[in-house]
Amino acid sequence: MTTMESLIGLVNRIQRACTMLGDYGGGDNTFSSLWEALPSVAVVGGQSSGKSSVLESIVGRDFLPRGSGIVTRRPLVLQLHKTDEGAQEYAEFLHLPKRRFTDFASVRKEIQDETDRMTGRSKQISPVPIHLSIYSPNVVNLTLIDLPGLTKVAVEGQPESIVEDIESMVRSYVDKPNCVILAISPANQDIATSDAIKLAREVDPAGERTFGVLTKLDLMDKGTNALDVLEGRSYRLQHPWVGIVNRSQADINKNVDINIARHKEREYFATSPDYGHLANKMGSEYLAKLLSKHLESVIRAKIPSITSLINKSIEELESEMDHLGRPIAVDAGAQLYTILELCRAFDRIFKEHLDGGRPGGDRIYGVFDNQLPAALRKLPFDRHLSLQNVRKVVSEADGYQPHLIAPEQGYRRLIESSLNYFRGPAEASVDAVHFVLKELVRKSVGETQELRRFPTLQAELAAAANEALEKFRENSRKTVVRLVDMESSYLTVEFFRKLPQEMEKLQNPSGAAGGAAAAAAASPADRYSENHFRRIGSNVSSYVGMVSETLRRTIPKAVVYCQVREAKQSLLNFFYTQVGKKEAKQLSQLLDEDPSLMERRLQCVKRLELYKAARDEIDSVAWAR
Repeated sequence: MTTMESLIGLVNRIQRACTMLGDYGGGDNTFSSLWEALPSVAVVGGQSSGKSSVLESIVGRDFLPRGSGIVTRRPLVLQLHKTDEGAQEYAEFLHLPKRRFTDFASVRKEIQDETDRMTGRSKQISPVPIHLSIYSPNVVNLTLIDLPGLTKVAVEGQPESIVEDIESMVRSYVDKPNCVILAISPANQDIATSDAIKLAREVDPAGERTFGVLTKLDLMDKGTNALDVLEGRSYRLQHPWVGIVNRSQADINKNVDINIARHKEREYFATSPDYGHLANKMGSEYLAKLLSKHLESVIRAKIPSITSLINKSIEELESEMDHLGRPIAVDAGAQLYTILELCRAFDRIFKEHLDGGRPGGDRIYGVFDNQLPAALRKLPFDRHLSLQNVRKVVSEADGYQPHLIAPEQGYRRLIESSLNYFRGPAEASVDAVHFVLKELVRKSVGETQELRRFPTLQAELAAAANEALEKFRENSRKTVVRLVDMESSYLTVEFFRKLPQEMEKLQNPSGAAGGAAAAAAASPADRYSENHFRRIGSNVSSYVGMVSETLRRTIPKAVVYCQVREAKQSLLNFFYTQVGKKEAKQLSQLLDEDPSLMERRLQCVKRLELYKAARDEIDSVAWAR
C-alpha cells in the first residue's frame, strides 16, 4: 500500500472509529471536532442530476436506492476502504455492526428500510445520517457523503419548508472548511442554472475546495458539447472539471454490470470527436483517483493540526480516566483499603466545609450570631411578666396567707416559668445546626468526585453520617436543656441580695439610715399596690435578662462541643467499625459502580486506544514522506 493510501485509509479508520464511538453528530465537542478536522467529500446536486450514478461508478457497485423524485432522504456517510487484491467485497452499516453484507442488493434494501425507519414511508427528510462502510480491492480510500438532492418546489406529501430544509442540511456539511464539495451538474442543462454550482459558489467563492462534475454528456443535443464548461471557460474552478457518462436507464433496468458500464464510459471518451483530447482526464475512475490524490495533499497539510488535536484529546481522556477512576481490584483487602480511602476523601471535604476551606460552615456561626439572639428577643416575657400575670402568680404562690416581707415563692415561680421559655431557642439552635451539618454531608458526598462511581457506597456513607449526626443532635439537645434546667434549679442569690440596697438608694439618696427608716415606716398595704407588682416584674425581668445573656454564650459552646466537634472527630467511626466486619462479597456490593460510569470508562478506554493508534500511524506515515 502506498503512502497516499495509508494516509487516506488512516483518516477513514479514524472517522469510522469516531462514528462508532458516538463522536460524530452530537457527541462530545472535542471528539466531534476531530471528525470535522478530517477531510471528507460531500456530494451535492439537484434531484435527478446523476449523483447516485456517480457514486456507484466510483464504488463499482450498484447499491443505492433509485426512483423518481426525492430518493436520498437522509445523508449517507459512505466510507470506502481499499483491501488487498483478491479479498472479498462486503459492506457494513454502523447500526448493524455485527452483520456483513456481501449482496449489494441487500445493501440497497437496508438503506431504504433504515431511511423509512426514521422518516416513515413518506417523502420527508431527516438530518440523521446513515453510516455505510464498503471494503473492496476495487475502490480507493475515500469518505463520501451523499446528500439529499436540492429542489426548488415541494411536491405532494412534503412540507412547504422542504426546499429550505434540504438546503440547510446540505449547508451544514459544505460550510465546514475541511469539506471537499463534489458539485454534480447535468450537462444537458445550462450550467448557469445548476443548483450545486450556485450553492458551491456561496460557500466556496474562490473554488478552492470545489470539484465540478458534469454528468449525462451523452444525452446532450446533437451538435452541442460541454467543452466550455469542462475546459473552464464557462465557470472556472481551482480544480479541473470531470465529465461522467452514467449508465442509461435501460442499462440499469437490465442490471448491466458497472464494470461493463465503466468500459463503455472509457470507450465513449476515447472515441468522442469532442472529448477525445480530454479522455485521460474524464470518467468516474479518473474522478475517484483525482479526489483521492487531492485528499492526500489536504491530509498532509493537516497532519500537524490533526496530531495536535489528537494529543489534546488523549490528554483530556487520560484526565477523565483519572477522574472516573481505575477498575477496582477483586481482593477483599484492596477493596477495604479503597473504601476507607474514599471515606477519608469525603471526610476531608466535609471538614473543609466546616473549617472555611469550602462554603457552608459559616452558616453555623449565623445560627449563633443571628438566629439564637433573635429567638431570645422574641420570647414572650412582656406578656408573662405583665402586671396582671405577676399579681396572679404572686397571689397564687401566697395561698391563704399573704407574704410578710418579700414574695419569695412568687419570685421563684415567676423566674422558673420564665426560664422554661429558653428551652425553645436552645432546642431550635440544636436543630438548626443539625440541618446545616446534614446539608454539608449531602454537599460533601456530591463533591467527592471519587464517590460518584459507587452509588451504593455513596448512599451507605451518607446514611451512616446522618445517623451519627442524629446521635450528636440528641446529645446536644440533652446538654442545652440541662443548661436551662441548671439555671432554673439554682438561682443566683447575689442578684437578689443587691435589690434591697438598690431600692434604699432610690428611695433615700441622702443616707442609708433614713432609707431604712422610710422602708420600716412603709404601709403594709403598699405590698399589694401596682408599683409593688411592677417592681417584682421588673426584678424578675432583670434576672431573666441576665440568664439570657449567659445562655446566649453557653448554648453555642454546648452545641459546638456536642455536634460540630463530634462531627469533625468521629462522624464515620461507627461506619468504619461496620465496614471492617464485612465479608468480601459485601465489600464488592459497596463498590458496585454506576453502569453509566462503567460504560463511560469503557468508551474512554476505546477512544484512548483509537487516538494513540492513530497518533502512532500518523507519525509513521509522516516519517515515511
